[in-house]
Amino acid sequence: MILVTGVSGGLGGLILSGLAGRAGLDIVGGTRGGDGGGRSGRRRVDFDDPASLHAGFAGVDVLVVVSAGYAEDDVVYARHGAVADAAATAGVRHVVYTSLASSGDSMTIALPHRWTEERLAAGPFTTTVLRNGLYAEIPVGLAVAAAGQAAATGVFAAPFGQGRVSVVAREDLADAAVRVAAESQLDLAAGRESRHAGRVYELEGDRALGGADIAAALAGALGRPVAYRPASLAETRAGLEGSGLAPYQVAHSLSLFSNVIAGRAEARTSDLAALLGVPPRPALEAIGEAVAAARG
Repeated sequence: MILVTGVSGGLGGLILSGLAGRAGLDIVGGTRGGDGGGRSGRRRVDFDDPASLHAGFAGVDVLVVVSAGYAEDDVVYARHGAVADAAATAGVRHVVYTSLASSGDSMTIALPHRWTEERLAAGPFTTTVLRNGLYAEIPVGLAVAAAGQAAATGVFAAPFGQGRVSVVAREDLADAAVRVAAESQLDLAAGRESRHAGRVYELEGDRALGGADIAAALAGALGRPVAYRPASLAETRAGLEGSGLAPYQVAHSLSLFSNVIAGRAEARTSDLAALLGVPPRPALEAIGEAVAAARG
């Protein structure tokens, strides 16, 4: 049996849907409130309630852990530590963990991911680490939010400096996870170790985007010239602190932008195309499509 955690979220839901489209697999989704087992059912898997994990992981061969990083670091450590303990107790045979790509090593969000990788590697099960790149929704969201001002002023302001950031479509990351989980389950069912055991895959997009790239995409969608203006981290902080984000989200966002400015957010290598078997989805085109859709 394969269990996917966090299926109420975007990535977890896509992974569960992709696995459901494959024949011969017994699949279940883990949510904070489950409704029973079965191929397309749900189990209660609440990272903040370790007791739910021991029952939720019963009978699971392959556990796909979609990282629960939407919290302060110490909360994430507690959640992921509980998952590792419960997986060991329940007899899970292989764990697939969605981590952070190496291009994010200098970002504040990296530490909980690397800690979790080490924690899982110490368990009695085999592991596969999917080091996911940053979602393409980041530049897409910036472009959509700035479209009105760009249309009025012809300027797109963002805290990228002259740096660039590698991004990847969430759908591609889900497809990669589906392949790894499905093949791992088939291998275990055949009495052999997963062909992905012990592997760390860097799943980065094949193109890095800078502020000028986003401005050009906006110009195409808006039908008018748009120039890129680097925004300072100080003005970005002021905007983020007034946006309703939690303090840790503000800190992580500023760290991300600081890494882009420093030129440390570009991919150095990627296993994504090899796992997908096809080229990754283009990120830049998604910007124009999202802006056009948002503006009706």
